[in-house]
Amino acid sequence: MARDDSGAASVMLAFLLGAATGAAAALLMAPVTGREAREYLNEKARQGRERAGEAARQGREMLDEGRERAQDVARQGRQIVEQGRETITSAIERGREAYQQAREKEKA
Repeated sequence: MARDDSGAASVMLAFLLGAATGAAAALLMAPVTGREAREYLNEKARQGRERAGEAARQGREMLDEGRERAQDVARQGRQIVEQGRETITSAIERGREAYQQAREKEKA
């Protein structure tokens, strides 16, 4: 599942980088003053940093959720193993008791 998220993130990052590059090229070719172009680029860079920060925060949240899910699954797995161990131990004990009773009957 993490691979799917990683692939989607790569596609999104490539798209955003392409869009930013296209916007920068358009600004450089546009008939505006250098100061206006720099201000615009600075604003877009600030917005990009904010979006990247938000994406990083969401990524950390997703990782935390995944870690919690993995811990829950591991806990459930340990419970299942423990229940199986108890069942097997109980079955072995009952088998021993039945064997002992059968031997006692043979002796009598």
